[in-house]
Amino acid sequence: MTMVVDLSGKVALVTGASSGIGAGVAKALAANGAEVFVNYPNLAEQANAERVLEDIIRAGGAGGIVEADVSNEASVLGMFESIRSRAAHLHIMVNNAGIAHSSPVESMALADFERLMAVHVTGTFLCTRAALPLFYAQDWGRLINTASQLAYIGAPGFTHYTAAKGAILSFTRSVALEIGSRNITANCVAPGATMTPILDGVPEDVLTAIRANIPAGRLAEVDDIVGAYLFLASDESRHFRGQCLSPNGGDAFL
Repeated sequence: MTMVVDLSGKVALVTGASSGIGAGVAKALAANGAEVFVNYPNLAEQANAERVLEDIIRAGGAGGIVEADVSNEASVLGMFESIRSRAAHLHIMVNNAGIAHSSPVESMALADFERLMAVHVTGTFLCTRAALPLFYAQDWGRLINTASQLAYIGAPGFTHYTAAKGAILSFTRSVALEIGSRNITANCVAPGATMTPILDGVPEDVLTAIRANIPAGRLAEVDDIVGAYLFLASDESRHFRGQCLSPNGGDAFL
């Protein structure tokens, strides 16, 4: 990612940053001057988070890793306490943690539905709630939530996922209205289908159907996506409030 913005002196937290889009965003924010905390959900992802941090430091950046299940209130509060003790401030909150799997509604387990909603929607709420007081104290902040173009167009087999992403869009717009008079922005990025581990459990015939509906003719790479996050993290996005940027290859026109 060659886009350049000035994030010097800023501290960022990216959830779900041990792989995929989150890892790309974390590296890009660090490459543009931010100190970046790389969130990962559990010990199974710790080595991946450490590799992301190693890449950041090797490139001359700064940051740390922080474990938390974003769907768990106590875990999120512990993560923010850790960040406060290590960095004192937080300027950029990227709610990116997510999971996905495909299932028709009639055979979807309630546990699968609830878990997906908890990670995407409850996680976005909990991290936003914890970040806003820090933003208020410094009268500067960038809240960036990860939605999906599927929130606009739907997708068979992904009703729980599209519902969660639609909730994130609506949540972001309402937060933007609540904080509108402050020097704090709340916006979304709605990536199109992207080659990341979140697609590992998606059947190949489903991926083929998704690919066929993209005018660009391919799934996105992470580098196709991260520029939208960089822009929304920067001062140049100060007049964007409650908006959604969607790098999706033409899959959906917002």
